Amino acid sequence: MKKVLVATVKPFASEAIAGIQRIFEDAGYEFHLLEKYESQDDLINAVKGVDAMIIRSDIANKQVIEAGEDLRIIVRAGAGYDNIDLASATDNGIVVMNTPGQNSNAVAELAIGMMILIARNNYDGKAGTELKGKTLGLHAYGNVGKLVAGIGAGFGMKIFAFDPFIDKSVMENDGVVVVEKVEDLYANCRYVSLHIPANENTIN
Repeated sequence: MKKVLVATVKPFASEAIAGIQRIFEDAGYEFHLLEKYESQDDLINAVKGVDAMIIRSDIANKQVIEAGEDLRIIVRAGAGYDNIDLASATDNGIVVMNTPGQNSNAVAELAIGMMILIARNNYDGKAGTELKGKTLGLHAYGNVGKLVAGIGAGFGMKIFAFDPFIDKSVMENDGVVVVEKVEDLYANCRYVSLHIPANENTIN
């Protein structure tokens, strides 16, 4: 029987785990769960003997991948995959997949929630300010950036965006002001929300 491991330091909601378990068991797979583990060694031990692994932001490094001798697929329940050693996965014949867009709304709401927290001085009892009328700059206009723009506009914010990979008309049709230089985004916006991948061009 094929074995599937769900490994996450930050647990999924219990309803989600129950649903995931039911789907795999109905399909004839053996389900394993590793939550709130304390060290990378725990993940290395848990991956031994499993055919598939689902993770969140957990680190699937070379040691984890090589310990999973039967591993054939790793799925990141999230947009990126910078927490997975792709070279090691390739060397070991392991397919890596992610789930772009699945948590976009949650991330967008969190970004706006953090702006409210800042505007209200962390709710310290002192007078704060409003988001209405403020400028919001979006560094990238993908799944999350687009949602942040919509929520921000609902608050009455003026939305700007920089994304050389998205056609200007897409942003303009959403009522977003397109910024040609990323430096201008940071210089002219009261709030800036980053929704860019972590790679050699963006880190630091």
